[in-house]
Order: sequence, then C-alpha cells, then structure tokens
Amino acid sequence: MLTLIPGETRLETLEAIWRSGAPARLDRKCQKAVEKSAQIVSQAARGEAAVYGVNTGFGKLASVKIAPGDTATLQRNLVLSHCCGVGEALDEATTRLMMSLKLLSLGRGASGVRWEVIALIEAMLERGVTPVIPVQGSVGASGDLAPLAHMSAVLIGEGEALFKGKKLQGKEALTAAGLEPVVLGPKEGLGLINGTQFSTALALTGLFDAWRNAQNCLVTSALSTDAIMGSTAPLQAEIHTLRGHRGQIEVAAAMRALMDGSVIRESHREDDARVQDPYCIRCQPQVAGAAVDMLRFAASTLETEANAVTDNPLVIQAGIVSGGNFHAEPVAFAADTIALAIAEIGAIAQRRVALMVDPTLSHDLPPFLTPEPGLNSGYMIAEVTTAALMSENKHLANPCSTDSTPTSANQEDHVSMAAHGARRLKAMNANLSVILAVEAMCAAQGVAFRAPLVTSISLQSALKTLEKAAPRLNGDRYLAPDIEAAAGLVRSGALVAAAGLEFGL
Repeated sequence: MLTLIPGETRLETLEAIWRSGAPARLDRKCQKAVEKSAQIVSQAARGEAAVYGVNTGFGKLASVKIAPGDTATLQRNLVLSHCCGVGEALDEATTRLMMSLKLLSLGRGASGVRWEVIALIEAMLERGVTPVIPVQGSVGASGDLAPLAHMSAVLIGEGEALFKGKKLQGKEALTAAGLEPVVLGPKEGLGLINGTQFSTALALTGLFDAWRNAQNCLVTSALSTDAIMGSTAPLQAEIHTLRGHRGQIEVAAAMRALMDGSVIRESHREDDARVQDPYCIRCQPQVAGAAVDMLRFAASTLETEANAVTDNPLVIQAGIVSGGNFHAEPVAFAADTIALAIAEIGAIAQRRVALMVDPTLSHDLPPFLTPEPGLNSGYMIAEVTTAALMSENKHLANPCSTDSTPTSANQEDHVSMAAHGARRLKAMNANLSVILAVEAMCAAQGVAFRAPLVTSISLQSALKTLEKAAPRLNGDRYLAPDIEAAAGLVRSGALVAAAGLEFGL
C-alpha cells in the first residue's frame, strides 16, 4: 500500500503505482481539511445564495437555481449525463493511476467532497475494482469531463467496471468486492468529474516510458559508435561544459562511461583516415541531451499538476469561488514537449541504423550487416521499418496544444486538447522502442563483425542480454519475433540494467 501525501507526492511514487499496480491511499493527516471543506459546501447548499455547482446548473445552465431537495439528483444527473466517452477502454494500470491522481486532488481539502467518497475510491483501488473508461471524448477543459464521469459512475453504482478479469455493471462490481455505492452530496459529482486527472495520467505514463527510451538510446548509440568504429573525441567533457546544458553534459558523460575500455575504440585512435563522423554519431549528446532536458521540464510540470486541485469551484478562504484550474493547458504543453523529445530521439537513432546498413558509410561493415549479401538481405527491411516508425512519430509530434474549438454553447470557448495530446504518447513510445531495438540489433551485428576486437565490458553485458532475445543474424530468417523481443528489452529496462547504466530523471 502506497501513501499519497497531497501536495507532496513525487513522480517515483506515481510511477510505482502505474508499473506495479500497488494500491494507494491518502495520508490521514489530510482528512480534517477534507471534512471542513465538505461542511462549508453543505452549508452553502442549504442557503439562499446561488453557488455554482452546489445549487445551480452547470456550464451555460449556471443561472438555473436548484432547490435544496434536488441537490443529490443534480449531482447524479451530472455524472450520468457526462458519460459520453467513446473508443477503446483505457488500460487498467493507467486507470488506477488516474484514480490515484483524483485522490491527490480531493485530498487537498478544496473540493468540498466528503471523506466517504475518498474512502470508496481507496477501497476500489485496494480491492481491484477498475472503472471502464473510454479514451475519447475530452478536449481538456472544463477538465476531462467524459472520462472522469465514467470513473465516477461506478462510485454511484452505474457504468461498467472490471473486477477479477470480468467486466461487470458498476453496482455488480462493487457488490462483488464487498463495497456499496455512495449517494453523492452537494458538489460531489462536480468535484469528481471536473479536473485534469485523465490527461495527466496519460501524460505521466508517456513521460515514464519516454524516459526509459531515453536511457536506452544512450546504450544503443554507444553500441552504434563502436559498430562503425566511431570516434569518442566528441564526447570529451570540456566540449559539453563549454556549452553548459545539463542534459548534454550528462549524456556525454554517460556515453563515455559506457564505452570506457572498448578495445574497438582503442584500435583506431591512430591512423584513422576519417576526420569526422556523421552527425548521428557526433551530435548524440547534443540531440539526446536536449531531449533529456525537455523531458525533465515536462516532469516538473506534471509532478506539480499531479498534486494540484483542478476542479471548480474551489473552497478557499474567500469562500466557494469559481476559477479555471480545470484548464489543462500545462498538461497539453508537457505532452507536446514529450512528443517532440520522443520524435527526435527516434529520428537520430534511425539515422544510425541507416548508417550501419550502408557499406559506403559503415567503415567496412558488409551491406545490410549480413555475411552473405545478395543471397541474404540482412537488416535491409528492418531499417525500412525504423524509417516508417520515425516518420509516423514525426507526424504525431505535431502540437496539439495549439488547437482549440469552442464547446458548450461557447461558454467553454478555449480548450487545451491535452487528452489526445497525451494519449498519442503511448503509440509514439512504442514506435521508439522498436527503433531503438533495431538499432541495438544492428549495432550488435556490427560489433560482432569487428572480432577479435571487442567493445567495453558494460556494452558486452548489454549484448549478452540482447543475444538471448535476438540472436546474431547469420542468415535471413523470420525477423519480426526477434524485433519484438528486443523491443521488450528496451521497454522493460533490461538492456539498460544489463549495461549498468544509472541515469535518473
């Protein structure tokens, strides 16, 4: 059981929830503030003054006053009417992360929900009741309304949920887990469906996988450098210190460490007719380092957002006040930033693959890295696959945050598009993992052709792990399973671990 501290939860905890499936609960120190805000909302619901979302309609209907006896119906209707999502269901791990983020937001004590609502979300996480949430339908303001409504519907016994591998009606799932639905009080439906937790959860998972890919690209680029007998002179620390960017400095240092002791490298320090390597080798610290810096920027934004209160209105010292924290523009910018980093890591990695299969550029490696070119095609089409995925990622990297369209009768007239901006990151990371896997396979083949010269101890360890999943290509064979197996090593972090690389976010 992981403990969430509202306002202070770190990315490491959120990644653990996503990757391990561990249940989460709020630190009990926040309960007093939660209950106090709920009391304030309850009092407002009984009063005569119109308070948005408490005793009024929503959006363009905010001017309609709701009688005290109808507040429970108002909140239930709100949740049900907003369950308009379409498309495939969000995966369970990301849904659980989304629920944990909602806990963090409600736990700040500014949303006006009762503790029993929080307790039910915690119990669902602990007992494995996972709402079925369609992935399409949010424009990222006024929050992720449709996805969060599908999550919230299960709390009131509606919608659908997964429990022990079966899809059940919401109330059936709760009953099977020994839980009871709640009857929503004033503002509670609005507090649940208003917020950026869907977009933020998707952006976080995109960040976590992008960082893992970034770590892998340090290993694969080091292998590629040895495969083509590239120079390590461009990795010298003074070059990168003179420019000053943190990511660039750290990427160069990591690559120096990975290649330290390479016999291949030492073999051509003298009498090498080549003066400079192509940019995909020489400029890896500059490109990957810039991507690392961008990912760290996005990480800072998303850690803040994960701890934020993003529903509306909020219970603050001045009373119950309407604002705009539900607008997911920070998440949209972060998602666009992550997308750019993913695309560029893949773009330069793909050029290294192209370099290695080209005998005019690979410094005496055989065409397409096969021992018998002509009879065998080797990695010819694997390189084409990386080109296709690189190009796809370039298209997907076009910004989503610059798009907007008015909704809700022009009341919500500027939106962030954070939801699909974050959702595309899963596909982009999957594409990148394959590009890096093929690079690793090509580099392994290239390094093998340099025998009896060998690469560094760290990279030899990575190659041994890779060889188990994707053996050396001595002759043409059905290659798709090897590529997928190698991509699995990239996605799991096994290749990075084998190389002994430590490179933290």
